[in-house]
Amino acid sequence: MATEQGVVVKVDATTAWVKTVKSGACQGCTARGTCHAMGGSDDREVEALNAAGAAVGDRIVMSFETSSLLKVTFLLYLFPILVLLAGALIGQKLGPILDFNASAFSAIVGFASFLGAFKFIKSKANQLAQKDEYRPKIIRILKQPPESSPAAGIRE
Repeated sequence: MATEQGVVVKVDATTAWVKTVKSGACQGCTARGTCHAMGGSDDREVEALNAAGAAVGDRIVMSFETSSLLKVTFLLYLFPILVLLAGALIGQKLGPILDFNASAFSAIVGFASFLGAFKFIKSKANQLAQKDEYRPKIIRILKQPPESSPAAGIRE
């Protein structure tokens, strides 16, 4: 399970907007389309399911299921390459049968398949974004340091 800390900046009925610092985990996250950069900095706002009942100003821990992250990573990175290769192989075999240059037909079918894969990924991403297992969840509210303590405002 991938986790990230942040601060709640807005709360809705079932979700909360959490301000986090951009990390390497952002690249493979399905919710990166719902993240918004704040003033050109590395701070991000992420919409997360508010399972812990966090309120505005709470420091929280969000989680994202690793299995969901792996599925999305496959969909984004490996699936288009596999479709490109399959399309190129099909074009290589069908080119001579249809009386086309095998190499040219292979390239055309391969790239057409590649573009089709991106259309599929876009529609699949919209479906996955609606499922709770592909969205970050607030799992824990961290104890707030008192405002007057020296630790106030220091990020962990």
